[in-house]
Amino acid sequence: MISKIELKQLFTNIRFWIFLFFIVRLVGITDPPLETGHNWRQVITNMVARNMVEKNAEFFYPEIDMAGELSGISGSEFPFFNWLIYLFSLLFDYSHWLGRLINLVVSSIGIFYFYKLIKSYFSKEIAFNAAIILLASLWFSFSRKIMPDTLSVSLVFIGMYYGSSFLKSNNKLQLLSFFIFTTLGVLCKLPVIYLFGLYTLVFFSTIINNQKKIVIGISLVITTILAYIWYFVWVEYLFQTYHYQLFFPKSFQQGLMEIKAFIPETFEQFYFSALRSYLALLFVIVGLIFFFKKEKLLLKLTFLIVVIVFFAFIIKTGNVFPTHNYYVLPFVPVMAFLASYGLNKAPLKLSYVLLGIIVFESVLNQQHDFFIKDSEKYKLKLEQIVATSIEKDALIIINGGESPQELYFTNRRGWTVEHSKLLAPIFIDSLVNRGATYLILDKKKEPKITTEYPIIYTDVFFEMIKLKE
Repeated sequence: MISKIELKQLFTNIRFWIFLFFIVRLVGITDPPLETGHNWRQVITNMVARNMVEKNAEFFYPEIDMAGELSGISGSEFPFFNWLIYLFSLLFDYSHWLGRLINLVVSSIGIFYFYKLIKSYFSKEIAFNAAIILLASLWFSFSRKIMPDTLSVSLVFIGMYYGSSFLKSNNKLQLLSFFIFTTLGVLCKLPVIYLFGLYTLVFFSTIINNQKKIVIGISLVITTILAYIWYFVWVEYLFQTYHYQLFFPKSFQQGLMEIKAFIPETFEQFYFSALRSYLALLFVIVGLIFFFKKEKLLLKLTFLIVVIVFFAFIIKTGNVFPTHNYYVLPFVPVMAFLASYGLNKAPLKLSYVLLGIIVFESVLNQQHDFFIKDSEKYKLKLEQIVATSIEKDALIIINGGESPQELYFTNRRGWTVEHSKLLAPIFIDSLVNRGATYLILDKKKEPKITTEYPIIYTDVFFEMIKLKE
C-alpha cells in the first residue's frame, strides 16, 4: 500500500510526468506521416533520411524527391535529425515512423533539462509547473512529429544546462557538452538561436569571472559562425549548384510587408497556438506583470532582448510564421515559464488544480492530431502498386498538389503538381520532355484527366499512365 507521502513524492516528481506523457504520446507512434497537420514537412524529413539509407546520400548533400529531373540535392536545414533516422534505420531497417520515436525520446529528455535549468535559478515549484505546461503545450503534439523543431530546442536546453553547470564548477567536460549540444540544436533549426539572448545574464553578471565569460562568449560565437556557414554559405552553394532550395529567409522589408497582411494570424500563434490553453495564456499575462514588478533590472533587460531577437526572427520568416504554427515552438518554453511564474502566485493546492485544468485543456485541443483519418489511409496503397509497376529510377508525375506526401509514398523521384495543371495536355508534355515517364492520378481529384497516353493500371483510388518508354 502506497502512503500519502509516497504518492505526493511521486506526483511532484517531474520524472514521473515526463514518463507518463511519453507513454501517452506513444499512441499512434507507428503511424506513417498521414495526419492532417504538416504532413508535407514530415515527409521531407523522411525523404532525406530514406535517401541516405537507399542511395548512400552524403550528409552534406541532403536529397529530396520532388525536384523533378534535378539531382534532388537541396539547400535545407542541417540534416542531423535525418542522420539519426538513418543510423537507426541501419539497425532496424527504415520505417516511416522512426523519426517520430527519435523526436519523442530527445524531446522528453529536453523537458527534463528544461526543468533542471529553471530549478537551478528559480524555485522547484516554478520549474515543475513550467515543465508540465510545456509538456502539454504545442510541444505535446509536435514532439512526436517527424520534424526537428522540438528536437532542436531540446538540444539547446541540454547545452544550456551544461553551460550553466560549467559556470558553477569549471568542469571542461561540461563546457564541451555545452558547445556540442548547443551547436547541434542551432544547426538543426536556426530560430532557436534567439535563446542566446539569455546569456546577457552571464556577460553582465558581477559574480562570474571574466575568463569564464570569455570562454562562453567564444563558444557562442563559434556556434553562430557555424550556423551562418551552413545556412547562408553552404545552403546558397547547394542552391546555386543544384538549383533547389528549402530554406527561404526574407529581407526585413519583405518580411514586414508580408506580416502586415497576417497580423491577426500572427497574434493567434501566441494567444492560442503556443500553449493551446486560454487559462495558460491568462497566467502568462499574470506572470509577465509579476516578473517585471519583482525581478532585477538585468533579468528584465535579458527578457526584452530575447523577445526582440525572436521578433526579428518572425519578421525574417514573413508570411510563413503566421501560417505555420510550429514556428512559434522555440518561444513556447518562455511562455511556459511565464505561465508558471504567474501560477506560482496562487496557493499551492489551488495551483495544482489550475495546472490540471491547463493540461486538460491543452491536450484536449491536440488529441485529434494523434489519429489518422480513414479517408487518408488509401494513400499507403501507392507503396505497393508503384513498387511492382514502376522502375526505381523512373521519374513520375503525381497530382499531389503542393504537398509531397503522395510522391513520398511512391518512393520515386519526380514532380508533385496541382491537379488543375494536368488538365492541359501541353503541361504534361512539357514534363515528358524533361524526363517524366509515368503519370499517377489520385482519382479523388476532380475533374477527371483524359490523355492519349495508355493506362497501365487502375483501381478505385489511383490510375497509372505510361508516358514514354
